[in-house]
Amino acid sequence: MIRDVLRMGDPRLLARSREVERFDSPEIAALLADMLDTMRAQNGAGLAAPQIGVDLRVVIFGVERNPRYPDVDPVPYTEIINPVITPLSDAMEEGWEGCLSVPGLRGVVPRHARIHYRGLDPRGRVIDREVEGFHARVVQHECDHLDGILYPMRVRDFSRFGFTDVLFPGTDVPDE
Repeated sequence: MIRDVLRMGDPRLLARSREVERFDSPEIAALLADMLDTMRAQNGAGLAAPQIGVDLRVVIFGVERNPRYPDVDPVPYTEIINPVITPLSDAMEEGWEGCLSVPGLRGVVPRHARIHYRGLDPRGRVIDREVEGFHARVVQHECDHLDGILYPMRVRDFSRFGFTDVLFPGTDVPDE
């Protein structure tokens, strides 16, 4: 089922979400199915449970071909619960980000270039990966939602933050 995506300004997006304690449950399966339907309907690269009003530490992400991100390397579809991110170096990369909860806007955000992330799949099995590039960016963006952080809070240079149609006039960069 496609759910409504909360938008910036909703206080639920600013809260730290709760750890999942029960795995392999019908509730988690239904949540993940709704998240996937919602992400696909919005052409998202990822979605966090708080974005649909569920205060659990659950994120999904994955990109093959996406009109919102036409030039990125593929990221495998992943469902991860209670994720923990560890930067693998101090190196940072800046890149444009958008968000389904911040429609119509884009901004340049610094993120760790290489990260390790660990969490559990819906059955409680360990997911453990080291990633870089767009994959690392997506994971950091989605996991920020679990701590009540929206990407505009990380923008350092507001001359590189604005409405998509103004920043990229005449291009095919879709509005969020």
